Amino acid sequence: MSSDVIIKVQGLSKRYEIYKQPRDRLRQSLMSPVRSILGLARKDYFQEFWALNGVSFQVGRGETVAIVGQNGSGKSTLLQLVCQTLSPTTGSVQISGRIAALLELGAGFNTEFSGRENIFLSGLLYGISQDELTKRFDSIVKFAELEDFIEQPVKTYSSGMYVRLAFAIAAHVDADVLIIDEALSVGDVRFTQKCMRYLREFQKTGTLLFVSHDTSAVIGLCSRAVWLDHGGLRMDGPAKEVVETYLAAQHALDREGEGTAVALRAGRRTSAALKSESDDIKDTRLPKLAEHGALTKFEFFEFDPDRAAAEFGAGGARIVDSSFLAEDGSPLHMSHGGEIVRLSVKAEVLQPLSNLIFGFYFKDRMGQRLFGDNSFITTMDAPISAEVGETMTACFRFRMPILPSGLYSMDLAIASGTQDNHTQQHWLHDALEVRATDTTMKHGLVGLPMLEISVRKVADD
Repeated sequence: MSSDVIIKVQGLSKRYEIYKQPRDRLRQSLMSPVRSILGLARKDYFQEFWALNGVSFQVGRGETVAIVGQNGSGKSTLLQLVCQTLSPTTGSVQISGRIAALLELGAGFNTEFSGRENIFLSGLLYGISQDELTKRFDSIVKFAELEDFIEQPVKTYSSGMYVRLAFAIAAHVDADVLIIDEALSVGDVRFTQKCMRYLREFQKTGTLLFVSHDTSAVIGLCSRAVWLDHGGLRMDGPAKEVVETYLAAQHALDREGEGTAVALRAGRRTSAALKSESDDIKDTRLPKLAEHGALTKFEFFEFDPDRAAAEFGAGGARIVDSSFLAEDGSPLHMSHGGEIVRLSVKAEVLQPLSNLIFGFYFKDRMGQRLFGDNSFITTMDAPISAEVGETMTACFRFRMPILPSGLYSMDLAIASGTQDNHTQQHWLHDALEVRATDTTMKHGLVGLPMLEISVRKVADD
C-alpha cells in the first residue's frame, strides 16, 4: 500500500444469516452437515442479508472523509470492518497507523467498571502503556468534564457522559486515524463545540473518517464524501457534490413513496457572467467607510439556470429567473454589507399547484448554509395556488450581512405543500453567485453591521 494511502478498502462485503425462528438456526447447524455427508443438495434455513457488498475505496493520509447514506445502508458496518471489530465475508481492509474509534454509544466500555477503570481498559486496548495512561489520566478526565463521577460505574452515566468519556479517551491516544460514527449527535452543545474544535485541530495532522446525518457538518468538516446505498458504493467525490446529490435522491425517494415522480439532473458549475458595475448605493457613509477599509463590496452575477450545479423536482413549476434588487425595485449590480436588499425569484407554473412555497439558501464556497428562508409562514393563512401557464414571483427583503471575502452561491426552490410535508417542484443548486471583496472581516462566517460601538471609562464611586 502506498505511503500516501492510510486506509485501503478492497471488495469489502459482509453477509449476515437471518433466521425466522430459533429452531432454524439449530436445523442449519445440524442438518446441513448431514445432508452434505449423505450427498444431498444443500438446503439453507436462513435468508442472506448483505449489509455491505463489494465496496472499494481509499483514504489518503491527512484526508477527512464522510460516509453518508440512509439508515441501513451499511455505514456502521463499514466502520466496524475498518476498525476490525467485525470480520468481512469477502474483501479486505488495510490500515497504516493507529486507529481510535467512537462507534455505537459506549462501545468498548465495561458498564460495571468505573470511569477510571474504563480509561485504563480502553487505553490498553489502543496500545497505550499503563505508565503513559497514568500520565494522561488527569487530562482525559478534565477533557471529559467528569471529575465528580470518574469513580462511579459507567452504567450510572447518562448518554452524554458516555460520549464525553469515550471522546476524551480517543483524543488522548495519539491516533493516526480517528473514526466517528454519529457519536457527537449525543450530548450538550457546549461539549459538541469542544469536540469540533479538537477535530479541526486533529485534521491538521491526522486522518478522519466521519459518519453523520448532519449534512452541514459533513460539508463543513469533510473534503470528500462516500455515499453508501443498500450496501453498495453509490458515489465518491467532493463532499458538497455528494451531499447535494444524496439529498436530492432522498427527496425523490420520499416523494416516490407518495406517488410523486421527481426528476434529478446533475450539472457542472461554470463561471458566471458578472453584471456590469454601477453604483446604486445611496448611503452617504460609504466614502468614509471605504477610506478606513471597513467596506464590504458585493458583486452579483447574472442568473443562468443552465449553469446550476444540479437540479431536481417533480416538474410542476420551474424557476426561470432571479435577481437582486434595490429598495426602489431597480436591478442591483453592487451592494455593501449591512444594507437592505431584495431577492426576486420568478417561476413558471407547468401543472395546477396549490400551497406554493418559495425558498432560498445562502451558502459559502464549502456549501455550508449561512442563512435562508421561505414563504410558508407568510402565506399559510392565504395559501397561493396557480394554474398552468401562470408566472409567479416571490420577493425576499432582508439586510445583507457582512461576509468574509470569497465566492458565495444561492440555492433557489419552489415547492407545494406545507413546511413539514411538501413536494419540491424545482430546486436549483448554486443558481446565483455572489462575490464578496474588499472586506476587513477575518473571523467567523457571518458579520453583523454595528449600529453603534462605544468605549468609555467607568468612573470610580
